Amino acid sequence: MSNVKLAVVFYSMSGTNYQMAKWAEEGAKEAGAEVKVLKVEELAPQSVIDGNEAWKATVEATKDVPAATSDDLEWADAIIFSSPTRFGNVPSQMKQFLDIQGGIWASGKTVNKVVSAMTSAQNPHGGQEATLLSLYTSMMHWGAIIAAPGYTDPVLFGAGGNPYGTSVSVDQDGKMVEDVEGAVKHQAKRTVNVAEWVKKGNQ
Repeated sequence: MSNVKLAVVFYSMSGTNYQMAKWAEEGAKEAGAEVKVLKVEELAPQSVIDGNEAWKATVEATKDVPAATSDDLEWADAIIFSSPTRFGNVPSQMKQFLDIQGGIWASGKTVNKVVSAMTSAQNPHGGQEATLLSLYTSMMHWGAIIAAPGYTDPVLFGAGGNPYGTSVSVDQDGKMVEDVEGAVKHQAKRTVNVAEWVKKGNQ
């Protein structure tokens, strides 16, 4: 059987979710997956980005990261989304990316994709779980199989114990409060493992 193909699709304004996407890539590769790390297109005006140093730096740091496409989702056996929280939901950039997948959804190409998600917010109770649940609602419409981390490893408790997906609080200086690297890597490995089972079952 060929290796699981994983797309890690992120949106990042301050660099947090880009870092989480890179940790997910490391964890998935350790589990034997073939991985693409992909960003969603930025929709904000350049003038707004230029007024925020952290945002501007992240756009520069990710300029060589390929933008995710429908073809990437078709290619993937599994998808991990990493996105900040906006009022208990995903940002408009991530939402638009999901919204323009009607073509592959209508043709059944999102069915049985194994998906998982991660998020960040300024406060531990700033909508992190609601964001993951809102994203998973879309995944149910896709006919995808959600591979939430649950409480499948003690490493999750050190990261705040979120069973829906790894979530991290970010302080005023843009630094991650919880140590979530281990939880992200565990979640990535679990996603790859579930995708392996699905792939074998479909053969």
